[in-house]
Amino acid sequence: MNLPRMMAHQQIARPARGQDCLRVLGVDPAAAGPTGYGVIESDGRNCRLLHYGALRIAAQRRKESLGAALQDVHALLCKLIADFSPHVLAVEGIFSALNVRTALQLAEVRGVVLLAAAQNSLPVHSYSPREVKASVAGYGNADKRQMQVMVRALLHMEEIPEPADAADALAVALCHLQAHQTRLRFALPDANGGAKRESSGRKIASGGTSPDFAIANDGTGAGALQSAVRVVERNASADPRIITRR
Repeated sequence: MNLPRMMAHQQIARPARGQDCLRVLGVDPAAAGPTGYGVIESDGRNCRLLHYGALRIAAQRRKESLGAALQDVHALLCKLIADFSPHVLAVEGIFSALNVRTALQLAEVRGVVLLAAAQNSLPVHSYSPREVKASVAGYGNADKRQMQVMVRALLHMEEIPEPADAADALAVALCHLQAHQTRLRFALPDANGGAKRESSGRKIASGGTSPDFAIANDGTGAGALQSAVRVVERNASADPRIITRR
């Protein structure tokens, strides 16, 4: 089946997956606009961009059948998984402020994303838009331009990632890397049950926090970072040797 036109398709590299790296496929599903995607990997210290872009479904294609657009999204994700062999898929959650019609349309696309991951035995982690913005930009209400600038800086890109949907997908992947490293450092449980599957049979990077993520370590990051702070505070109350600073 021929896939529809991809927007701002950029393939930086296509190396074999390293045994000491965590490779993440980030997806930003859209109800009507382009669905963004991005593949990055990290060894625990350095983060590398492999591929990104956005899939726009033509209006004529959408008119062919109710499921035509969903079929194209599913085919694209299956191809990305086959081509890049990610360890995990990170997807942005549904924004609660959306109207009912848009929320239902977005849920359909998101369901196809989850289906593609399940068919390929790929663990899935979901992050709310606010979590992603806080983790990457340090501010939960960052706008799209701010997110594009931060993604460019964190991934050492030569230009601003376009379109914004692709930048959002890369931001979701970066958010997962930050959350994953935080869970490893503080031995936090994985709410999605995916951490064990990610590391099953592989040596996944567990080094220190990447310098690329220094801006996110201000206490306003994703939920995993906030959980880590609570764990440290509880330990401090039980052990006077542990000192916490606010």
